[in-house]
Amino acid sequence: MNTKESKTVVVIGAGVLSTTFSSMLKELEPSWNIKLYERLDRPGIESSNERHNAGTGHAALCELNYTVKQPDGSIDIEKAKEINEQFEISKQFWGHLVKNNSISNPKEFIQPLPHISFVRGKNNVQFLKDRYHAMKDFPMFDNIEYTEDIEEMRKWVPLMMEGHSSSDIMAASKINEGTDVNFGELTRKMAKNIEQHPNANVQYNHEVIDFNHRKDGKWEVKVRQRNSGDVQTELADYVFIGAGGGAIPLLQKTGIPESKHLGGFPITGQFLICTNPDIIAQHDAKVYGKEPPGTPPMTVPHLDTRYIDGERTLLFGPFASVGPKFLKNGSNLDLFKSVKPYNITTLLSAAAKNLPLIKYSFDQILMTKEGCMNHLRTFYPEARDEDWQLYTAGKRVQVIKDTPEYGKGFIQFGTEVVNSEDHSVIALLGESPGASTSVSVALEVLEKNFPEYESEWTPKIQKMIPSYGKSLINDTALMKKIRQQTSKDLELNYYQNNK
Repeated sequence: MNTKESKTVVVIGAGVLSTTFSSMLKELEPSWNIKLYERLDRPGIESSNERHNAGTGHAALCELNYTVKQPDGSIDIEKAKEINEQFEISKQFWGHLVKNNSISNPKEFIQPLPHISFVRGKNNVQFLKDRYHAMKDFPMFDNIEYTEDIEEMRKWVPLMMEGHSSSDIMAASKINEGTDVNFGELTRKMAKNIEQHPNANVQYNHEVIDFNHRKDGKWEVKVRQRNSGDVQTELADYVFIGAGGGAIPLLQKTGIPESKHLGGFPITGQFLICTNPDIIAQHDAKVYGKEPPGTPPMTVPHLDTRYIDGERTLLFGPFASVGPKFLKNGSNLDLFKSVKPYNITTLLSAAAKNLPLIKYSFDQILMTKEGCMNHLRTFYPEARDEDWQLYTAGKRVQVIKDTPEYGKGFIQFGTEVVNSEDHSVIALLGESPGASTSVSVALEVLEKNFPEYESEWTPKIQKMIPSYGKSLINDTALMKKIRQQTSKDLELNYYQNNK
């Protein structure tokens, strides 16, 4: 294969994953043609939008689902190490974009914010204590603090401690290096940068409606202009489907075998948002609890300081609701159209295997604002109804697939990369922590689908991401060096533990 030949890549969707992939590709191959199509009128409107997600920079600092209790009572932190490394990789790429003036003003999309875990009840307190001991001796997490003292908790989360007493059985851990990330603003900055590239063409209000795989391996991609209805056909060497909840229907339209035995179930997130500035000013952290048993990570309750449009706000949630749309701006027929003869048994098997999750979903559907407020009061007992409003956030489509290991109807948590056998079609499916790990996902796409370019691209990637090809988990000195540099580049706080 001639690796010097210019290629055309059609990118579908202008969310954080598509703009990350496109930003990276335009630096690796400036001569390649990138044609990005977004069905809405601007980038980052769906799940990437700052109002449609919690904005957590997922680094496994406070999210308890990444540290699992084992049958022998020990706490496995391997997943936490992996997630933390992936977020460090994302920060390196964002810092590179800032240093190169590809994007500007990092404080507009990332802010330093303590990450805190908070639990109640004897068993949960013991879990958090064991987690603290498992994490504190590992360099990535050696700044973790732990307390069961209500007076110390009042210093960390004064708002939450109103209404709690010293007799309550509760505990908290804290790491100060956490972040709040405005993924919508980050997406808009990257999209603007891509638009300025001479070989990139970004089109809004353009919807991909069909595909045809030619005998020569190229793809004919049919695109409809949503305002005029005009249809055009683009010829592509590669198709990258980063369309969020719309990815599964588009993947099915390609007809590739890899699209057959999978499906999706849409879940809508809802949050309580605080409307009282005096209350908002009393909380300055992201505080995560434990998820209900048998439910996905997106159900973990958390009370979050957020920075949106330059203003500080306060959210609690998420609460799940179920509807047939795969996108917030989608169709009520999305779910039904995605059910095919080849995936119906996959979907039914998932339902049979996940009854607790289904029960949880229906309980959430029936929950009123008062029910949501009662959940909030487990964190913040003095919460008043008049200070909070319930609002609907974005859509997440839970991926359901058949696997050799788990059989039919396995629910896949996290972000899933699906590609055709010839690597000409690449689709990103799934949910959290997708945005936080978007750079690692883009690297996985490059490694799996463009192996012939590895020797040429590796030095370029290492300029963007200095730790590329190395382990931040195993190399403590490198991890600290990288963390210090990205903190400088992104104007974040850096805490050096000298022990």
